[in-house]
Amino acid sequence: MTYVPTTLIDRTFREKIVLVGVQFPGMNAEELEHQLDELALLVDTAGADVVARVVQRRDAPDPATYLGSGKVDELREICLALDSDTVVFEQNLTPAQQRNLEKILGRTAIDRTAVILDIFAQNARTPEGKAQVELALLQYRLPRLRRAGGSLSQQAGGIGTRGPGETQLEVDRRRLVNRIHRIRQELKEIDRTRDVQRQGRDRGRHREVTLVGYTNAGKSSLLNALTDAQVPTEDRLFVTLDPRTRQRQLPGGETILVTDTVGFISNLPHELVEAFMSTLKSVQLATLLVHVVDGSSDDAEAQIGAVREVLREIDADAVPELLVFNKADVAGSRSRDLAKIYEGSVWVSALTRENLDELIATIGLRLRTQDRVVTLHLPLDRGDLVAAAHREGEVLDTSITDDSVVVQVVLDEVGAARFAQWRTVP
Repeated sequence: MTYVPTTLIDRTFREKIVLVGVQFPGMNAEELEHQLDELALLVDTAGADVVARVVQRRDAPDPATYLGSGKVDELREICLALDSDTVVFEQNLTPAQQRNLEKILGRTAIDRTAVILDIFAQNARTPEGKAQVELALLQYRLPRLRRAGGSLSQQAGGIGTRGPGETQLEVDRRRLVNRIHRIRQELKEIDRTRDVQRQGRDRGRHREVTLVGYTNAGKSSLLNALTDAQVPTEDRLFVTLDPRTRQRQLPGGETILVTDTVGFISNLPHELVEAFMSTLKSVQLATLLVHVVDGSSDDAEAQIGAVREVLREIDADAVPELLVFNKADVAGSRSRDLAKIYEGSVWVSALTRENLDELIATIGLRLRTQDRVVTLHLPLDRGDLVAAAHREGEVLDTSITDDSVVVQVVLDEVGAARFAQWRTVP
């Protein structure tokens, strides 16, 4: 298979992109085609049009150009014929491979990581998000820093400065390193502020439920459905970069915090994972992860695996997980069938809010299993204690006897200690 031209879109202001993928041993053609489909979605999200795909089978990447020399020549001819602006590789390129390809092709050659970073740069809105994206971009560009022509010449100097000197490239590299250091310091300050906020939440003892999932699985839509947050949603990849936290009251009266996070994707660039660690800390510290899955996707199972791989990378795989198969309203969706396959999971439509009550009940049940159900015998004249029990946990049942109000309530360790003198364990 040489290349497959795609339908050209008459948008002169959008770049023309040729996608390149290599099929290695152990990878079937269908798997590579799916990866290229996802890369095409990323390119479209970044604001460019795919005009062709080039595929090659190889046992291993060529150290110099990733593709074989004959395939590179063929790729150059395709680019000339289609007047493409950029070539995007599905797999990661080394800085040397990127330089060699650009010399031969006469146009920009980038990889999947660069496309994802570009999308993040377009979608960053808050100062924290912009700083995190800039850090990731600088870390990606640092080993690829290069100069053309005479810009590698030494700096001008006088007495005491003669000798090898410092090249302009070294100066630029040093500036990038210094900028990276400053951004990391800024993010540390932001992280300290977040820690103070979390300590306040801990004192209020509201449990945090964090939404995670593959990009465009519908996490923000589910946040709106659960909390009426009214955050903007779009049918695009990586719309949400900054975490959003809203309150939700469970049927028993307990208040929880629901946090939306950045979406994951297969082969998520390491630079992004490192840069967004302060944001991803909400995932690590969550009481429960609600793993939102696009039930209408043909590749839902692989997406679950990709998300769990990122969770392992950020040391959050030990946090309890609830699988939620979203988009049950989409024609041909497998949400209901997948919920039957994955024990303990729930199907839902965040758009129509169908089966949302079952999801809320399941979240409450999963949180309750981490706590203790205790029975409180409160004095009849202590209405303040009854109100406090409702604030502290989820009240399951209330009854009145001749001498007390009997309250069955779910409490965590701290809450149970506060009501120790009035409780009996059933």
